[in-house]
Parts: sequence; C-alpha cells; structure tokens
Amino acid sequence: MRILHKQQHLPPLEGPRLHEQHPFRGAGVPPDEHDGAPLVPVARPERGSAAQGAAAQHREAPAGKDVGTEVFELRQLGEEDFEEFEALLRYAFQVSTSEMARIGWSDMEMKQSKMPIFEASHVMGWFYKGHLASQIVIYPMEVNIQGEICKMGGITGVATYPEYTGRGLIHSLIGKSLEYMRAQQQIVSYLCPYSIPLYRKHGWEIVSDKMTFTIKDTQLPKRHPVDGQIERVDIECEDLHRVYKYFALQEHGALIRGKLEWEEYWRWDSDDVMAAVYYSADAKPLGYVIYYIENEVFSIKEMVYLNQEAKYGIWNYISAHFSMITKVEGANYTGEPIAFQFEDSEIDESIQPYAMARIVDVQRFIELYSFQFEDPKLTLEIEVSDVMAPWNNGIFHVSWRDGRTFCEKVNTWSTGHRLSLDIKTLTTMLMGYKRPTYLYNNDRIDMDYHLLKTLETLIPPDKPYFSDYF
Repeated sequence: MRILHKQQHLPPLEGPRLHEQHPFRGAGVPPDEHDGAPLVPVARPERGSAAQGAAAQHREAPAGKDVGTEVFELRQLGEEDFEEFEALLRYAFQVSTSEMARIGWSDMEMKQSKMPIFEASHVMGWFYKGHLASQIVIYPMEVNIQGEICKMGGITGVATYPEYTGRGLIHSLIGKSLEYMRAQQQIVSYLCPYSIPLYRKHGWEIVSDKMTFTIKDTQLPKRHPVDGQIERVDIECEDLHRVYKYFALQEHGALIRGKLEWEEYWRWDSDDVMAAVYYSADAKPLGYVIYYIENEVFSIKEMVYLNQEAKYGIWNYISAHFSMITKVEGANYTGEPIAFQFEDSEIDESIQPYAMARIVDVQRFIELYSFQFEDPKLTLEIEVSDVMAPWNNGIFHVSWRDGRTFCEKVNTWSTGHRLSLDIKTLTTMLMGYKRPTYLYNNDRIDMDYHLLKTLETLIPPDKPYFSDYF
C-alpha cells in the first residue's frame, strides 16, 4: 500500500477465496534438532515448457550417501516419482482426504493442482531402498530488487519422513539447491519459513513483515472526493493483473506474477473472495482491493494502489460498507504501519516476520544492485562468511566507474574501507529490511564506525514488499 513515485516512467495504463486455512500452512512435524526438515508449502513454478527443458538439462546423476550400513541415493525427481512426491507432502503437512473435502477439493483435484508445480520446478530428493525419503523444490521466479528484475529461486516443498531425520539429508539438499540456483543465475532465494532458526543456520534471513490490522467501523476514514470510480470485477480481470504488474515493476522486493503465480495466489481462497478495481476519470486502472465479507467483518487480503487518488477511492469504497460491517481487518506488507494514515490512529496493529531471503551469488548480486550513488574514489572491501556456499566466502572488492558497479573477489585486504559480516546479514542489509546502523549496533557487522554514514547513504531506504505465499 505504498504511494509510488515512478509511475511517470512507465507506459500509460489502458482501460477484471480467503478465510479458509491453507491446508499446508503451519502444518507438519517440528524440525529435528540435527537435520530440521522444515515443512514449507509447495508452490506454483514459472512458465511451462521452457522451464521444464532447463530442468531436464540439469538432471543430476545419482549420488550415494552412506549412513552406517544404509545407502541413500540423491537424484532429481522425474515424472515417475510424482506419486511419492505428493505422498510425502501429504504426510509431512498432515493433509487428509477429509480436510480436502472440507474445503471443497477432491483427491484428484489436489494431485492435478500440484502437477504443474512439479513439472516446472527443479525437485531433488534422497531415496532409500528406491523410495523417496526427503525432498526439496526450487521454484523458478522473478523478483524486483531495487528496480532490477532478477531471477529468484523459491525454496518450498521441503520435507523428510520422520524415520530419516537426523541424517543431514535436508542440509545436503539445501547445499545442492544453492549450487543449482547459482548455475541457473538465480542470484537470490526467497522462502516462507516454517522454522526461522533452521533457515538462519543455512544463510537465509528475515526480509519482510506481514502486518495485520483491525479498524472499527467508527474509525473508518471520511469520504475523500475523487474523480474516478471503483468497480467490482471478476478475480480473473485483466485490469487487476495490470495494476499489480505496474506495482511490482516499481516496488522493491515484489514478486513478478505470471499466469501460474496468479493461479497459486488464488489457490486456497474461498469462493466468497471478491475484487474491486479503481479507475481514473479516463478509465485507467490505478488500484484494487481483494476482500470478502463475513459475519459483519470486511476482510482485506491485499490492497494495491498506484497513487493517492486510487488510495482514497478504495477507502471510500470500503467505508461505503459502513451499514453492513462492524470492523475492517486486513494484511499490510509494506513494512510500515498504517495507523498514521487515519484520523483516529488508535487502531490495533500486529507484526510478524513473513518472508526470508538469502543472496545466492554475492558477486553477481552486488554487480546488479542499484546503489544510491556512485563515487569513483570510493572502494569497499566486504568480507563475507557463508557456511553453505563456499563461492561466497572471502573478501569482495567493490568499486564504481562509468556508471557500473564492479565486484571482484580478492585474496587480501587493500583499503581502509573494510567490513565483515555473514551472508544473512548482508542479505537483510542490501534488501533494506534492516539498516546498517541497526545491524552495527547489534553486533552483526564488524567495521569502523566512520563507515556507517557511507553505507547508510549507499543503500536505498525501501523495505521489501512481498505478499505472496509458496
């Protein structure tokens, strides 16, 4: 729900199921203290045959893992493994046939919904005696990192049968996943964590929050005059997709949604979910709200607007339900509380960590990163520690010239502008979730104090927006 300031640089716009619990959300056995198989919901991957071809080219040769007298085989899953893939997800996430029936899904529909994910993603697993024991899914996506559209590897579908935990299977799968993502030039990885401590141990860090809010009907904003109008539309309305596309191209951290990403976005919503699009006086779609109404509560799944006019128009629409509702509840992913925007700011807001990320390839990430200024006289040397990705371990010499950022891995220090940190701290700092000063004050960065002002100026202040779940 940010006001965007880059709209003038884009071509002109032309002029569309929530309360049920996600059957995989918050489910599964607790992580094992040695292995910690985190159970993260499986996701919709990217786009069709091209992704399948890339995955086929990268199919791994089997590898063996000796565990006592037992031998495990590591390989990429093929079509013949789909039944075991689906069975492990169901077991790990405790998804029963009766639960599926409760939310209107048949067993066959559930399997069919997972097949596109399975086909377009890169799925690896450990097999014991020919049967799947542990697995991980890499979902190929794209995200906006400070205005650059980057390849992203989404980690999901991570699960292990309980009898195989404690053997390091997930640890090794994560290592193999990082190697694969680097080969695919997926320079950053996102995930929606089941276990934050486990993923921190492997180099991921929190980069975005989910803020929930409750507004009483008497606290709703007064009507603000606007020139346009809002219309209820079908959830497949192309205008809704257009608004999000423009929003995501401007909003740091946002997922670039294709057809399959939109299908997954709606996957577990009830049939009562509705959408309304705000149109300007010249019929351009400038914002939307996705919501449902139940038991006199107006529940917002997502609100997106491209300018203040659209924001006012959407809140006018919500306030027009005054006689039907007693309160408004919703989710906000901007990283900033919304209470300040209301005349009566005494609303209830809560915050919880949402998405985690990690840089997969430090050198490529820094070279693509949009720093706020360039100074040919400035050089930084960043010492990074990464227990899972050895190519990220070491000293990186960063400099700027001719409008470009250069990052070179070196063997020794050569400047006075030095800082040392681990991969998860570097990730959350460059993603903008935590500022350098905060990280320095909390002993997450080792450097001279005088460098703080330089870092604060170099790194853009935008916090990531990420509202999807996979």
